[in-house]
Amino acid sequence: MPDAYLFDLDGTLVDTAPDLHQALNHTLASVSLGPVGLELARFWIGHGARKMISQSLESLNSPVGEADLDELHQTFLDYYKAHIADESVPMNDAEQLLERLADERTPLGVVTNKRYDLSLKLLRALNLYRYIDVLVGGDTLQVSKPAAEVALYACNELEVEPSDSLFVGDSVTDVQCARAAGCKVAIIRNGYNQGVPAESLGADQVFDSFLELL
Repeated sequence: MPDAYLFDLDGTLVDTAPDLHQALNHTLASVSLGPVGLELARFWIGHGARKMISQSLESLNSPVGEADLDELHQTFLDYYKAHIADESVPMNDAEQLLERLADERTPLGVVTNKRYDLSLKLLRALNLYRYIDVLVGGDTLQVSKPAAEVALYACNELEVEPSDSLFVGDSVTDVQCARAAGCKVAIIRNGYNQGVPAESLGADQVFDSFLELL
């Protein structure tokens, strides 16, 4: 077993798509656009809220300038922060794995491109933060995934070697980050991978149940 586990958040530990989708449609409605469907919103998750808004506007043939996008991004964040865990739930077996690993005192980290404050709020709302020894958000360092530094920082905080750690994610960004840092990597099959088959991402393992990682 690995000496430590590092987890992506959105689409890996937590199914956040329903609340992100609601925040996106609220944002679009604020300028009399939308709505867009859940599956389309799920496809856009993974590169940040700003990119998701931009992609949704392009799909609606309503691109906007940077100043307007800044305003829409703030509208999105204000709504999402207030509704961050209305419908979001831990992925199947995720909490069971965290509980078992925590009982065994295995160091656990979350490495996400989601803002630190939002990540902390979400994990606390779902009562998952109690299992986590280190949280690295998208704004914790000056770089974010797929840069190796975020995984290396987490490993350093957990006092483990990257080569003895398993990075658990759902996308090519997670694979690239893990590889750059020298971590092993496992990918959940039905995460947020922008339509790319999990088996094609180059991970050491593709799994359906988190209990396969024990």
